[in-house]
Amino acid sequence: MRIFFTSDTHFGEARRIKVDHRPFASVAEQDKTLIARWNALVKPKDEIYHLGDFTNAKDPGRVTKLLAALNGRKHLIIGNNDSRATIANKGWASVVYYAEIEVAGKLLILCHYPFRTWHSMGKGSINLHGHSHGKLKEATRQYDVGVDVFDFRPVTLATILARRRRHLRKRKKKPAGKR
Repeated sequence: MRIFFTSDTHFGEARRIKVDHRPFASVAEQDKTLIARWNALVKPKDEIYHLGDFTNAKDPGRVTKLLAALNGRKHLIIGNNDSRATIANKGWASVVYYAEIEVAGKLLILCHYPFRTWHSMGKGSINLHGHSHGKLKEATRQYDVGVDVFDFRPVTLATILARRRRHLRKRKKKPAGKR
């Protein structure tokens, strides 16, 4: 069993295509791509934490259908755009506003929103969040796990940490006058 993270899928929402400049011609294409990329990585026995803004769909049947189409044991960390139908759906293994879990010996602080400070921050804990669609400046041990950051797919902690290391190496290689 592996553990994945994602956020801000905004299934069924046309507005996100325009606002976030997503490369989809329609909501149907966006949803189909998000489902395919999710299922290409996440297997039925994997755990996945969705850090909010799954969908604002009001129809409980629509939410049930979306959850059934996605692999994994799904946990929702509630976001500001999650509808009552999303939050109340029985397809979630858990539904909370905030969680602390340990993965690979690291304490992870999960919330839809990024924090300025968080539990055990000075002891190496990591804040995973969504909400900002990759538009916030990166902070130490704080990561946006949204689909807009990770090519519209869920990610493991190892993938999240490797991405940051690659970005830091690229910055160090730039000539002094190019920062």
